[in-house]
Amino acid sequence: MIADRLDERSHPKQDKVAPAGQLPSLTSLRGLAALWVVLYHFSVQCFPNLDATPYTHIIHKGYLAVDLFFMLSGFVMTHVYQRAFSESVTRHYRGFLVARIARIYPLHVLILLLFVATAVASQWTTGTMTIGSIRDIPLQGSESVSAFVANLFMLQGLDAGKLSWNYPAWSISVEFMAYLLFPFTLPAIWALSDRGKLAVAAFLFALLIFFAFLTKGNFNQWDGPITLLRCLPEFILGTLLYCAFRRAPKNSLLSRNFVAYGLVAIIVICLHVDAPDLLVTFLFAALVLTVVLNRGSFSEIANARPLIWLGEISYSLYLIHGFIQFLATKLLDNAGIQNHADLSIHQSLGLMLLMVAVCLVSAHFTYFGVEIGCREYLRGIFGIRRQMQPVPVVVPSSRAIAARQRV
Repeated sequence: MIADRLDERSHPKQDKVAPAGQLPSLTSLRGLAALWVVLYHFSVQCFPNLDATPYTHIIHKGYLAVDLFFMLSGFVMTHVYQRAFSESVTRHYRGFLVARIARIYPLHVLILLLFVATAVASQWTTGTMTIGSIRDIPLQGSESVSAFVANLFMLQGLDAGKLSWNYPAWSISVEFMAYLLFPFTLPAIWALSDRGKLAVAAFLFALLIFFAFLTKGNFNQWDGPITLLRCLPEFILGTLLYCAFRRAPKNSLLSRNFVAYGLVAIIVICLHVDAPDLLVTFLFAALVLTVVLNRGSFSEIANARPLIWLGEISYSLYLIHGFIQFLATKLLDNAGIQNHADLSIHQSLGLMLLMVAVCLVSAHFTYFGVEIGCREYLRGIFGIRRQMQPVPVVVPSSRAIAARQRV
């Protein structure tokens, strides 16, 4: 299998092993998905004059990036932790949870505190809150004490419409719930026969079909327990995709460039013409496998340094863009612009591009200054300094690939 060993005909120096916990091209795919969500929220939700649905549905379908996120998360988590949980769940469960909390919690809390501070400052400037008074702080609603407590315990995803200060963080809550179950589902799935894995995959796809039936085909469901029916099957599906990746032959059809480029083109066309969300989600599953198996020019483009950087800051970008939108709305309100439809297209476009730029710059600094620093600090406190070692993934260079083709 691709990840097990180097090809004996290639020179060892012509290949390299991907860093622990990383997989070829998936980092950049995660970054592009995060940017897609940002453009969706800023254009469709924040500045209605920029709604491009009369011309294309690509931006409007940005909510589907969440479905891709959950597949990627299940895939990567399986890659990193499969070996450990195959040995012992009880032995590694604590370390796994500490590592996950250290990864997602510090930035989540920082953004939450920024929301609260901005909301309080806004009420003070408008005279609706006085210093020392807590009577004006709501106890219920999205900007309330109960919502703050729910966010502290990562429970906002259960009722995001009432509990989300940072509304994109609903998916972080649901993903954390998936983490709690993951160490138990992974060994069970990994031990299944190929037929057993296919049966589980069929069951998961059936659940997604049932979800599509309940929602009349609209996957943009982020409020309430129904989100579990959307996201948990996709997370587990990511585990099965990783199993398929480990079983895929070196020269699998999915590793060819024409398949990768063709699949991307099909997905773009489906998004453009507003194809059913269920179909696009199924295509995402094929995309994950195709992207990670490709070793040609597609992989070289996907691993370009700017795209890798975008993938590295993707979690920061995803979380912080909700705060930037919240802050921009407060500033526009204070400027007397409550209805964003009153802005011209040029004004809306200029503000959106400025907000995207602020998000990218802020995400860069929060990634290196908060994510990395706090992650290592918390791991050190709990004695989890080294990440569990994943199975190494061999990434052949283009020169090695060409040499093999000549042979």
